[in-house]
Amino acid sequence: MVKVKIMLNGKGREVAGDTTVLGLLNELDIKPQGIAVELNLEIVSKSKFAETVLKDGDKVEIVRMVAGG
Repeated sequence: MVKVKIMLNGKGREVAGDTTVLGLLNELDIKPQGIAVELNLEIVSKSKFAETVLKDGDKVEIVRMVAGG
């Protein structure tokens, strides 16, 4: 299986070549609710998580939304 190298929250990581944003979240055991995903400095819409395939060299940032007051 082909692997691609991505940067995830500033750290190198290898994932399968057909991994989607949703697949990465599942691999990390992160539920899509309450998070934002930035891919190469652009926010990925939740509706696109399942179809956005990660490519070699992609920079992914996963941010949890936290309410405060």
